[in-house]
This record gives sequence, C-alpha cells and structure tokens, in this order.
Amino acid sequence: MGALSSRVLRPAGRTEQPEPTPGAGGSARRSDAGEDAAHGFCYCPGGRKRKRSSGTFCYCHPESETDEDEDEGDEQQRLLNTPRRKKLKSTSKYIYQTLFLNGENSDIKICALGEEWSLHKIYLCQSGYFSSMFSGSWKESSMNIIELEIPDQNIDIEALQVAFGSLYRDDVLIKPSRVVAILAAACMLQLDGLIQQCGETMKETISVRTVCGYYTSAGTYGLDSVKKNINVMRQLIGSSNLFVMQVEMDVYTALKKWMFLQLVPSWNGSLKQLLTETDVWFSKWKKDFEGTTFLETEQGKPFAPVFRHLRLQYIISDLASARIIEQDSLVPSEWLASVYKQQWLAMLRAEQDSEVGPQEINKEELEGNSMRCGRKLAKDGEYCWRWTGFNFGFDLLVTYTNRYIIFKRNTLNQPCSGSVSLQPRRSIAFRLRLASFDSSGKLICSRATGYQILTLEKDQEQVVMNLDSRLLIFPLYICCNFLYISPEKRTESNRHPENPGH
Repeated sequence: MGALSSRVLRPAGRTEQPEPTPGAGGSARRSDAGEDAAHGFCYCPGGRKRKRSSGTFCYCHPESETDEDEDEGDEQQRLLNTPRRKKLKSTSKYIYQTLFLNGENSDIKICALGEEWSLHKIYLCQSGYFSSMFSGSWKESSMNIIELEIPDQNIDIEALQVAFGSLYRDDVLIKPSRVVAILAAACMLQLDGLIQQCGETMKETISVRTVCGYYTSAGTYGLDSVKKNINVMRQLIGSSNLFVMQVEMDVYTALKKWMFLQLVPSWNGSLKQLLTETDVWFSKWKKDFEGTTFLETEQGKPFAPVFRHLRLQYIISDLASARIIEQDSLVPSEWLASVYKQQWLAMLRAEQDSEVGPQEINKEELEGNSMRCGRKLAKDGEYCWRWTGFNFGFDLLVTYTNRYIIFKRNTLNQPCSGSVSLQPRRSIAFRLRLASFDSSGKLICSRATGYQILTLEKDQEQVVMNLDSRLLIFPLYICCNFLYISPEKRTESNRHPENPGH
C-alpha cells in the first residue's frame, strides 16, 4: 500500500497555518500535539492524525485501545460465537437408507403380497403387532422369515412400504391419495404414530372429492377425531356423492342427532332412543330461548356451516317435513324465508310459464342443487316406488324388475298425491348410482349413469340402467339426483353454497 497523505485537523475559527517544512516538522507537530491532545487527537510518525478514545493510548500502536479496536474485537467475537448451519446427513436418514432401504444387518424377512422386506426385529418391535408376536410364545418369535396374511383389501405393497419405513425414520410424507391405504396398513400393524399422522392428513385435505372415502375409512379404522370433525360433516353433507336414504329430510334428522351427540357426549342410550332423546333435549332448550333458533346461539353457531349445506328446498316441499322444521326451531327463519320464496316462484314457472324442465347438462347446478334421494333393496324381486314431495307436477315412478331400473312419468294411469303437469313432454336431469357394501360397510361394487337429460311424454317409461350379474349382490343401494326445473331459471339465492338459502 502507498504512503497515506496526512493533514492537520484544526478547530473552526483558527487561522490556517502553513505546513512546516520537513526539517522543522518535528517541532511543529510537537507544538500542536499538546493543544490537540486536549481535543482527543494524537499524531503518529508517517500516519494520519487520529481521534483517541480516551487516556494516553494511541490507535496506531498495538497496545493502544480505541473505539475501532473495540468494534473490531466485538465483530470478531461475534463471528467466532455465531454457529454456521451446514446440513449433514442425519442419523435418521442414514438409518433409513442403510438399514431399511439397503437391508444391511437384517435379522428377519417379512413377506407379504409377493414382496419381501429385509428388516430388523429391534425396529419391528415398535409395532404393537410385531411386539406381541416376538415377545410371546408364538412360533414366529423364533423364525427368520415370516409370511404375513393381509386380510384388508385396502392394504397394498406401497402402503406396507410406507408403514415399515416409518419404523426407521422420524417423519413420513403421506399423499392424500394414499392416506386410506396407509391408514389400513398402520392399523393392522398397530402403529399409533402413523395412525395419528394419517388422521391429521385427512383433516387437512378434506374436500368434496375425498370426504366420503375419508368418512367411511374413519369409521372402519376407528378415527373418531376425523369422523366427528365438524369440517368433515360439512363437506359430507355438501357432497354430490352422498348416498341419501330416503330423502333430504332424513339428512336433516341425521344431522340433528349428530349435533345432539356432539353437545351431550356423555349420552349412552340405545340407537332406538336417540331421536326421541334428541327431540326432548332441543325442546327443553327451546323453552328457555323462546324466539331464537338454535343455530343462531353461541352453542349452535359452530354447527351452522354444516346445516347450510342441507338442500332445504327439498325438505319444505313435503308438508310433514316442513312442519317438523318449523317446530324444531333449529334453522334460522331467514334461511327458510328465502327458500320458500324460491320454491314458490319455481312452482309458478312450472304451472304458468310452460316450464318443461332442463334442456342441457349443467354439472355445477346438478351437483349443488339437485334433489338427492335413495332406496335400499334388501333382496332381489320386483319393486315400484316414488319419493314423496312436490316435484313441480312431475310425478316420477321408479321400478326395479328383472335387473332393469325404469323411470316412468306418471300422468294419467295411476293416482298420485299431488298435482300433475299435463305438458305433452317434460324433461328431467338425473344421475343414477348403485352400490353394494359388505357387512363392514366396505364398497363391493358400484355403477353410475353420469348426468343425463331424459324427456318423457305422458305415462311414458324408459329403461335407465340394466344391471349385470356383478351388481346382483344384495342389499343393493340405489341413489338418484334429480333436477326438475331448468338451471338457468333458478334464483341466485340457491346457487352459492354459503348462502343461507342453500
């Protein structure tokens, strides 16, 4: 580095003095030193005049102490004491890779579904299933190769891979699309931590698409925290895939009982007593809070989002159901008022505006606002039925016979409970679904038509599904979605799922 030039710093107001010549430099610097020392300056040969921190120490000498020395020392101390983050291969990752994936030092093989895993007993004992197997007098406790029987069809090789791997690592990433299979494997192997994580994953990823599968699985594998979750119930009630037995009023009744059980968890009566006890409890509440509906109270507000997904327009279309809704005083009157207005205008269109029904598929409207109704056929035979309620003059008969499901527009030939439209042709939008379940509630087989438009003349009938032998497993559940009024003519108050009229 080249020599630094130096200059004299003088207090303001002083007369500028000429720089001394090199020969007289020593005396000139000494003459200023005493005065400048009073102002905290010091001079060092060949260097600049510098500000002193205090006392007689000089910045230019190693033994001197100044503010800059202190700052530099503090910075060095800080750097020395600040930990540097460097990602190392963790023990968990090493164990997972070396012991689980590579199978090094394995002392046992687990065989299942045509696959083998080279594992370690000390890790397997974290599983309640294997802990019991190895600690008891079972023959497997001394075996080096164990064949696992997998009784649950939800469990596949990938699910077992995740379940076994969870014994060798700290965390597991679970895809929502795989959570049911992994939950099934975790329950079989009694992996409490993995079961809990599956439950959390289900709660976080509940949607209209997943809720039915999640709800069923939660019941099958004992995840009450998922099954009783209010958000699960909200999505379930709003789902277009919900199998409703028999009509929407039955959904309301089920919700009323569910809400009672949430509010009175200590109740332990029989299922036959549940509805009666529910009505008694809410009746007592109604006497104490006359004039206020339950869902408007602090106790009831958490349940309001669930009840908003009820399709109230198909409840008030039946006189007996409408009276129960009014009597229970659970649903806010504002919700009902908008629905009554909507249905009244729809009826006028059907009666006075030559309404002939939907002419095109509007999937969003069908999924959000169609009438949901179902029927259980306990055994094979011949059946004919209709779902009660005012359906805008369209009296629909459903017949099951000889493996055929038939829709018929009943106009003149058979008596019906309500008014019947005499329009020459009427249309409905519909979707028909069938399903069979085993004793545990697991789906065995299913079939669906997709959304369709069906146009019928007076008393005309139409085959809408032919069942093949695979579906002839009873009991058989039939669920239908119907829309009788053209979607483009429905009022906006019933289109938005969070609208009180929904």
